[in-house]
Amino acid sequence: MINVTEPAVSEVLRMSKIQKKEGKYLRLGIEGGGCSGLSYLIKFEDEPGEFDEVQEGPSGLRILIDPKSMVYLDGSVLDFQGGGIMGGGFKFQNPNATHSCGCGTSFAV
Repeated sequence: MINVTEPAVSEVLRMSKIQKKEGKYLRLGIEGGGCSGLSYLIKFEDEPGEFDEVQEGPSGLRILIDPKSMVYLDGSVLDFQGGGIMGGGFKFQNPNATHSCGCGTSFAV
């Protein structure tokens, strides 16, 4: 399971309004790439895929996670930190990561 903090939910809902994606699913996942080998994926989707796990988050947020990503993200927390030019944005706290890059957007296991 992936937990989403209230600040992250608020930012997702704000972004969904701006992008006209209200009511869509939030896909959380991983993809190859980045400084450390794997990068986090966050995007809106219309419908779940055949093998996606659907989780209910706070404020009715519907989260999609594919089985491969769940192996790497299980137990993670998605947070959002606002702030100036540096250091703001979505942050994963991933207990499965053995190494993360300095910017926190990629990791290794």
